[in-house]
Amino acid sequence: MSPRHVLWDADGVLQSLPGGWERAAAPWLGERDEASEALLREAVAVEREALVGRSDFLADLAGVLERHGVDVPARDLHAAIWLATEPDAASWAVVERVRAAGHGVHLGTNQEAHRAAHMRTVLGYDERFDVSVYSCDLGVAKPDPAYFERAVAMIGADPDDVVFVDDRADNVASACGVGLRGVHWTITDGHERLVSLLRGAGVRLGQARPHG
Repeated sequence: MSPRHVLWDADGVLQSLPGGWERAAAPWLGERDEASEALLREAVAVEREALVGRSDFLADLAGVLERHGVDVPARDLHAAIWLATEPDAASWAVVERVRAAGHGVHLGTNQEAHRAAHMRTVLGYDERFDVSVYSCDLGVAKPDPAYFERAVAMIGADPDDVVFVDDRADNVASACGVGLRGVHWTITDGHERLVSLLRGAGVRLGQARPHG
């Protein structure tokens, strides 16, 4: 039986940071070296609590910058790196083809609250999806199986009626472990590959229609 819903990851699937983190960080932290790498590693580490809504990432990022002796406003660095992500037009065209074929399309992403708000409003994700499942709202993050259990409950579907697309194999494996159908794919794999994998999972694709 064809699944009725597709749950999409964001980073690496629907959006990416042009030039990567190193290019985005260089104007603020200097060229890549041991000190800048250590700072970014700590920033990613402290973000984990914010991903499940247990801390304010901007406040935590300010603490990281202070500990590393970097006199840069946390909000400015956050905007330059975390908010500089751009939607991938080819990925969105596939999403629209899936919607045009009659499937529900939903967002399933790990995000801290400030970036989630940016995606909802500035990037217009709320208008593009039927259900949006942000880890900071849920209180649990991928690859925890509870994330997927709560996601399918929000969608109002049985797990085997949902196809999940993500760029991380551990997230896909966890989703499959609770009964979803998994598609492991990232933007660099190419969109012909994405279409092939979706069809292999039973997803139909219609004609792309311009958003808005």
